[in-house]
Order: sequence, then C-alpha cells, then structure tokens
Amino acid sequence: MAGDSGPGWGFLKMHRFFIPPQWIDHDRVVIKGKQVHQLRDVLRMIKGDRILVLDNSGWQYEVELRSVERERVEGVVREKSLSLAEPRINIVLYQALLKGEKFEFVLQKGTELGIASFVPMVCERCVVGVKDASDRKLNRWRRIIAEAGEQSRRGKLPLLEPVQPFERACQSAQGFSLLAWEGEKALGLRATLVGQGAKGISSVNLFIGPEGGFSPAEVEFAHGCGVVPITLGKRVLRAETAGLVAATAILYHYGDLDPV
Repeated sequence: MAGDSGPGWGFLKMHRFFIPPQWIDHDRVVIKGKQVHQLRDVLRMIKGDRILVLDNSGWQYEVELRSVERERVEGVVREKSLSLAEPRINIVLYQALLKGEKFEFVLQKGTELGIASFVPMVCERCVVGVKDASDRKLNRWRRIIAEAGEQSRRGKLPLLEPVQPFERACQSAQGFSLLAWEGEKALGLRATLVGQGAKGISSVNLFIGPEGGFSPAEVEFAHGCGVVPITLGKRVLRAETAGLVAATAILYHYGDLDPV
C-alpha cells in the first residue's frame, strides 16, 4: 500500500464507491452486492481499471481491479489519502418531513453541499408523519445520500437519524442551534454567526420547518431549549429551499466555499 499522499488529478476522473470498511483488508479489496452490477454491467470495467473506494471514515483508496466476476469484484489498493472534501464546520440539518419528493431533494442537495447529519422531524404542521417514513422509504433515503455523496466527492456520508418528534429534537440538540422562522423580524443569520465568531464554534444545528412553517408554540418551546429563532431575510423561502440556503450561507461565512 502506498503512503498517505494527497490526491492527484486522476482521482477526479475515477468512479467513486462507498463500501463497508470490512471489505478493505490491508491492501486487498472485495466488492459485493449491487455495486458489482454497477461496475461489471453498467460501467463495463475490466481488470486493470482503477476506481476510488471510501470506507466512510474520511479516507479514500485508489484501487486497481484484479478480477471482475459475476458475484464479486476484487482489487488491490494502490494509494491511500485523506479526502479534502469535508467542510470544517459541522452542519446538522433538523428538517421537518415534507410531502412528495421534496424531502428527498433536501437530502440529495444537502449531501452535495456538505451537510454532516440529517434529523427528520415531525412538526405540528407537517402534512406527512412517521407512518410515511417506512423502512422502504428510509432505505431509499440512504441510497439517495450515498449516490449524492459519491457524485459530489464527499469523504464521509451524512448520518441519517431516525425520525423524531420536534420536541425531542429540540431537547436532544447539543451546542449552537438556530431555527429559521418567518415570524422573526430582527435577528438575522449573518449577525448571529458574526456574534459567534470569537467563540470558535465547530458545529451548527439548523432547524427548518414544514410547508406551513413552525407554529408559535413550537418556536417558544425551541427557544426554551436554547434554540435561537432567526430570519433568513425579507423573502419567504420554501421548506425544501430554506435549509439549503441557510447551510450555504453558513459554509460561506466559515470559508468552506473557498478553494483551499
């Protein structure tokens, strides 16, 4: 196995696959399951081709394929390096469940942006509830996150926490927490982040409501748990847009949209 050198331009052109860490044994990699079909039948990869595999720890491995069979693909690690794609600021998105494909849109685009964790919530004005988050739906959500993580060259996949009631989410949130609410007229996101600058925060919890927004009672409850209500400006954003806009602004504020 090569040393822990930085990634070259060739890394950017390689197909990326998140795999379970136990599939990597020193310099030997064995890939099974659906990813074999992707490699063999869709991408038509053969012996000698190279891919990047990631074990969801932040490390990435350049792998040269040694055999491509119907049930498994085997390869050898040629280089190992740390992924440089993870943001320095840890954003946890507490997103109310949304109807249709809106929640999936948030998962996909939030993963591309660099969100670290998603916490689905059931709020007072949610159109959908816990019953809509079946095991089948949760598995689909995880696939969306994995595909978006590979496409956007993430080094780690965001965590997808279990669906939970809004009140429990507020009580369990640790650290600096913000709640976007159209009823807040004074305190904005930028001023709040500037005010935290000297404290050296490394994580932000971001609460986003459903299509109908948070109720005043929910905002009051959250405030009592230490979650700070903020405004995202004079325009009212859609529920599937607000979290992405706020996350982008946070990343920009902390320099994570810069090239280095």
